[in-house]
Amino acid sequence: MSSETPISKRALAPLALFLAIFVGSGVYFQATGADFAFYQVATPVAALPAILLAVILSRKSLNQTVENFLAGAGHSNIMAMCMIYLLAGAFSSVAKATGGVESTVNLAMAVIPSAFLLPGLFVVGALISTAMGTSMGTIAALAPIALGIAPKAGLGLPLVAGAVMGGAMFGDNLSIISDTTIAATRTQGCNMKDKFRVNFSIAVPAALITVVFLAFQGGDGIVDGDKPWKLLQVVPYATILVMALAGLNVFAVLFTGVVLAGVAGFITVPDFTFLTYAKNIYGGFTGMQEIFILSIFIGGLGALMKEQGGLAFLERKVELFIQRFSSGKNKILFAELGIGLLVFLTNLCTANNTVAILVTGDVARNIAENNGVEPRRSAGILDIFSCICQGIIPWGAQILLAASIFVISPLTVIANVQYCWLLFLCSILAIVGHGKQRNNG
Repeated sequence: MSSETPISKRALAPLALFLAIFVGSGVYFQATGADFAFYQVATPVAALPAILLAVILSRKSLNQTVENFLAGAGHSNIMAMCMIYLLAGAFSSVAKATGGVESTVNLAMAVIPSAFLLPGLFVVGALISTAMGTSMGTIAALAPIALGIAPKAGLGLPLVAGAVMGGAMFGDNLSIISDTTIAATRTQGCNMKDKFRVNFSIAVPAALITVVFLAFQGGDGIVDGDKPWKLLQVVPYATILVMALAGLNVFAVLFTGVVLAGVAGFITVPDFTFLTYAKNIYGGFTGMQEIFILSIFIGGLGALMKEQGGLAFLERKVELFIQRFSSGKNKILFAELGIGLLVFLTNLCTANNTVAILVTGDVARNIAENNGVEPRRSAGILDIFSCICQGIIPWGAQILLAASIFVISPLTVIANVQYCWLLFLCSILAIVGHGKQRNNG
C-alpha cells in the first residue's frame, strides 16, 4: 500500500448509508406486513443518497469526482454484468412467451422424481456455472425452470432459490474460465491448475454436504409427468446447457438462446410474429432495469470509496489484525485468515467479487509473501472468500437476480444458500488445518 494512498474511515460512510436505507426500509415494511417489503424502496433509489454523500465527502473537484464515479460505473466488469442482465432478461422473456419454460418444466417433472429435484437443481447449476465461469448466466438460465417446477413439486421457493444460487456460486469460484479465477491467479502469480486444486479440496466437501442436505428437503407435492411438452420449445434451454458445459462464452450462450427461443416460437406458436418477438426481447430488457441501474451505481460508488481511502482503511485494519495475532507458529494461519477477511470486507463495499479481488490483489500478495503463504493458496482464498461474500449479501447482483426471478425477499434467499454457508465453514476448517500442518512440519 503506497504511502500516498489516503486512508479514511469516513469514506465508508456512503456504504453504511446505503445499507441503512436498503436493509432498514425492508425490515420496516416487513414488520408492517407489506407485500414484497424489500421492493417498496427500489435499490437504485436507495443508492442515490449514498452516491451524493460520497460526492460531498470527496476532496477533489466536482468534475474530477464525477469522472471517478463514471470510471467506476463504466468498468468493464460492471458493463459485462449489465450485458448479461439484458441478454438473460431477453432470453427469459422470449422463452416464456413461446412456451419454452412450460415445456422444459413439464419435461423435467417427467424425468426427475420430486424427492431429487433440489439436489438435482444444485448439481445442474454447479455443472453449468463451472463450464460457463459465471454465476449470473447460470441463474438466468436455470432459475426460470426451477421457478416453474417448484410449486408443482411441492417445493418452497426459498429452498429452490437457495439450491440454484448455491450451484451457481460453486462454479463461479471453481471454474478455470471464471473472471474471479483469472483475477486471483494473475494478481497472486500462480497457475490456474494449482489454484483449482486448492479450491477443489475445499469446495467439493461443501458441495457434497449440500447435496445430502437438499436430498432430505424433498417436496411433498405430486409431480405429474404426463403434462405435454414440445421438443422444439425445449431445444433453446437444452442448447444453452450444452453450450455452457462446452465452456463457451456466456454472451454467445445467451444470445444463441434468444435466437433459438424466437425460432421455436415462429414454428410452434401460431400468432408469434417478428413484432411479438421484438417486443418480448425489449420486455426482457426492461425487466432487468432495476438491477442494471443498481450495478452501475454500485460500481461508481465503489470507485469513489476506493479513491477516498475507504478500501485502504479496510486494508490497514486487516494488516493490524495480522500483526497482532500472527507470531511464531500461527503466522501462516492468521495471514491466510487476514487475506480472506480483507477480500470479504472489500466485497461488502464493491458488491462485485471480481472487482474485490482486483482491488485487494496486490495487498494480498504482499501479505502472502511476507508471511510464507504460497501463491496458490492466497489465490484460492481470495477467490473463495469473495464468492462466499457475493453469495450472501442482499445487495449482490446474484442474490438480487435470483430474488427478482423468484419474487421473494433477498434476505430469504440468503438464509437458504446452504452451499455458501457450508463453504465458509469448510474454508475456515481448511485454513486452520493447513496452518497446523505447516506448524507441525
